[in-house]
Amino acid sequence: MVFVLGGPGAGKGTQCTNIVKEFGWCHLSAGDLLRAERATGSANAELINTYIREGKIVPVEITVKLLLAAMEKSETKKFLIDGFPRSLNNYEGWYDVVGDDVHVAFCLFFECPEEELERRLLARAQSSGRDDDNIESIRKRFKIFIEETMPVIDKFKAKDQLKLISSVQSIEEVWGQTKLLFKDL
Repeated sequence: MVFVLGGPGAGKGTQCTNIVKEFGWCHLSAGDLLRAERATGSANAELINTYIREGKIVPVEITVKLLLAAMEKSETKKFLIDGFPRSLNNYEGWYDVVGDDVHVAFCLFFECPEEELERRLLARAQSSGRDDDNIESIRKRFKIFIEETMPVIDKFKAKDQLKLISSVQSIEEVWGQTKLLFKDL
């Protein structure tokens, strides 16, 4: 399994799609799973709605439960976990529940400056229909990313499990670097 992190709009989903096409991995987006769950009207739906609308991180128990359920349903056993763990609480919650039952090969981090991320997200907002693609939510998401997710990046770096790629480059250039990481996995 590979965790895939980067600021909102860094290109995580685009590169995960490429990895799936080329290498047959299963792409699980924590954000997509949460958005799908809130659409079900389940007991957690309103709670998830509130957290996403406010740009906050959904409680780890909910996200881990959704990820594990999706992993169970998958035919392949190679997973890209996109957008998780987004906080030290997520990180610790994952390892508390999963432990060493799933081998984490590394954390792939797509690094991109905030100005570029904002430009990309505002362009995406024109067609995405996502509640969180507005300037207020975007700025809250950036702040939370710096405060909450960067310590997770530091954790993976300290364990020598971090692979960093600048996603300022063209999609093709980012893909060229990304696929090298997966060709031998």
